[in-house]
Amino acid sequence: MNPLTSSEMKCLEPGEIKAGFRLACQARGVSGGRIVVEVPEQSRSGKQRLLVEGRPVEVELEPAVRELVIEVSKPTLEDPLADFERLLKSTGLSELDQVDLQVLRELPAALREGGWSVAVIVHTKRGILMVRPARSSRGLYGFAVDIGTTKLAGYLIDLRTGKVLSVASSPNPQIPYGEDVISRIAYASRSDENLEELHRVIVEGVNKLIEDACRSAGVDASEIVELVAVGNTLMHHLFLGLPPKYLAASPYPPVVRRALDFRASDLGVRILPSGNVHMLPNVAGFVGADAVADVLATGIHRSRELCFVIDVGTNTEIVVGNMSGMYSASCASGPAFEGAHIKFGMRATSGAIERVWIDPSDLSVQYQVIDDVKPKGICGSGIVDALAEMLNAGVVDTMGRIVTRESQRVREGSDGPEFVIAFKEETAIGKDIVITQRDVRELQKAKAAMYTGASIVMKEAGVGVRQIKKVYIAGAFGLYIDPSSARRIGMIPPFPLHIISQVGNAAGTGAKIALTSLRKRLECGEIVSKMRYIELAAHPDFQQEFLAAMYLPHLELDRFGDMVEKMDNLTVSNKHKALLERLMRRENRKPKCDDQTCGSPIKNG
Repeated sequence: MNPLTSSEMKCLEPGEIKAGFRLACQARGVSGGRIVVEVPEQSRSGKQRLLVEGRPVEVELEPAVRELVIEVSKPTLEDPLADFERLLKSTGLSELDQVDLQVLRELPAALREGGWSVAVIVHTKRGILMVRPARSSRGLYGFAVDIGTTKLAGYLIDLRTGKVLSVASSPNPQIPYGEDVISRIAYASRSDENLEELHRVIVEGVNKLIEDACRSAGVDASEIVELVAVGNTLMHHLFLGLPPKYLAASPYPPVVRRALDFRASDLGVRILPSGNVHMLPNVAGFVGADAVADVLATGIHRSRELCFVIDVGTNTEIVVGNMSGMYSASCASGPAFEGAHIKFGMRATSGAIERVWIDPSDLSVQYQVIDDVKPKGICGSGIVDALAEMLNAGVVDTMGRIVTRESQRVREGSDGPEFVIAFKEETAIGKDIVITQRDVRELQKAKAAMYTGASIVMKEAGVGVRQIKKVYIAGAFGLYIDPSSARRIGMIPPFPLHIISQVGNAAGTGAKIALTSLRKRLECGEIVSKMRYIELAAHPDFQQEFLAAMYLPHLELDRFGDMVEKMDNLTVSNKHKALLERLMRRENRKPKCDDQTCGSPIKNG
């Protein structure tokens, strides 16, 4: 192998270097021979727990595609009407002058093989998609897909009954090109070839879902006549092969906002070639069709009560409002809660610590592991619990600093102070699983992005915490986190726990609703028209809100004086007194706390 690079010297610990560890992105074979690559246990993907289901919503079955069985009169010398016009005359659907070219090619044989009795598949917008002999035994299926930044989820549905026949999921195959939306935009914008590559891999990812779901249900993919897709604006653009470059530049315009319909074969989607691919509408910026689907699934656009929806993920969407109107924003919360950039972070697979409890009296730790095996690392829900419990036990202060305590669990590590969740004797990797100071900073940034988005959207909507009557936490990560832990660290505002509902993959549920109900699909346009988009990066309060949200749980700058008297363990030094005064200058208020004992809140980032 090539010698250790400077990046490896920087990233690997001395013990790992001594043991022969290498970084896969840096190591190269420089001579011939047999090379054996051993992937460490903690780096193996295993079977990831990908949430695909959301809270079920009952809708009246009314798909955009329907099947008609038609008896067509035979042509005669006295009545030599062309086959297609004869079909339209027999159906009484003469207004359906749209027809797929492949239908015309297959029509003569279908009429005659069926004894002039045919089954016609008709789409409300694209006209006739298929004609086949009536006696042929074929299904009528649809496929709904949620194209997330991190994961894909697909649902095979019988359009005659509305029943979900099978479900498939997978990680988003674009992850190797960038973990978040910004890095993927940067990659796609470098060249047309890069954009085409991202388009190709996501279409292939969706095709793999279709293949897996059809195999599970014993269905031929050519019997799928319509696919409905949702995703944030970038995922929407990459799935269609649209250039996303200007999504990252002010004023952040998407290429298209409205709902769209395409021929499946034009996109390379392997269903019925003439089948329809429907894309739900986008809102603006990075608030895309997935947020529209969230609203459709939760029904807040029909609610009289004020509601709050947060779809937690690498790209987090927030919607606040009711039937009178809604406000929305997108937060670049990053992949920290998916386990990325966390020293022992991992996805929600077997061996991941998913729940954590710390006894404040002696700092003893209890934890719960996926599949009840020895732990290999810690996933998002466990990370949120760990930070909340460390804060509650006084291991972490309100500025996110790990505080020295008389305990073998609190120690100095290679990345600064760290807290031991599981000692090496308990783990499957032969190492202590710890939360480091660097991990805490990553978590602070991620949770601050979410809280900032929530705070600004609620302010723009002119509502406070007490006015919100229903809170919906959506997304795979959103289902597994403990809402009390999320509230404790300031990831979400301090809503009463009894109004919080965890609704799972609401975007996927919304896609299924749009596939099976044309009436509900048309409501998506109404949702977009009622929704006002807020671009957080351009908001005048963003910087001060984000800095305040870096605290644990957060600082309420407009009520700082009252808050000091209520929040435990808060101290303010001369170093950051000037910062707080600058942030509150518009209110012409000064901090009331004169404690000199703590350090700078932004010293480490």
